[in-house]
Amino acid sequence: MTKMVDRTCVDFLDVLSSKAPVPGGGGAAALGGAIGMALSNMVGNLTVGKKKYADVEDEVKELLAQGYKVLEELIVLVDKDAEVFEPLSKAYGLPTETDEQKKFKADTMEECSKLACTVPMDIMRKSYEGIKIHERMGQIGSKLAISDVGCGVVFLKAALVSGMQNVLINVNSIKDEEYVKNTSEEMKRLLEDGNRVADETLQLVIDKLTK
Repeated sequence: MTKMVDRTCVDFLDVLSSKAPVPGGGGAAALGGAIGMALSNMVGNLTVGKKKYADVEDEVKELLAQGYKVLEELIVLVDKDAEVFEPLSKAYGLPTETDEQKKFKADTMEECSKLACTVPMDIMRKSYEGIKIHERMGQIGSKLAISDVGCGVVFLKAALVSGMQNVLINVNSIKDEEYVKNTSEEMKRLLEDGNRVADETLQLVIDKLTK
């Protein structure tokens, strides 16, 4: 089976807009985040080698190394999201005619819901990392391409918020209180700090563009 990320953009969008269960919001979020990360990398590549930015070249190269790693990880998560959702989609169809079947379905749903939370949580983590990279790239990257930092951080903020929603839709059905507590706390931290940094970075870009 062809991976989602190996399809053309048009093919991906055709499947995304169909009634097929995957890709869905999680896969779209990961792809959007990857696009955002690519934009920061572009700014970094346009900065390296320029005499005007020689004093920050080593730091930009480090940001690029970090950025390419985040980009690769988000690309993997596009298909990984579909993989972890499939068991949950099958679990919904389990029979519930007997008490044993009801218990088996409940236990299976719990396990599959936890699994389905893993990828959107990773999308949130990677989006947050990407946002932090954009924060610094916006400060030291080439001003000729600064608008791409703004575009990229908006993509990553969208991926962060979308990842959160895909966690919520699964975590709400989980009975394990400690798991829910730990997941919710991390999710809240990533969301609040990530949104703050993304908004500040976007404002920085707008300020530079309007001077």
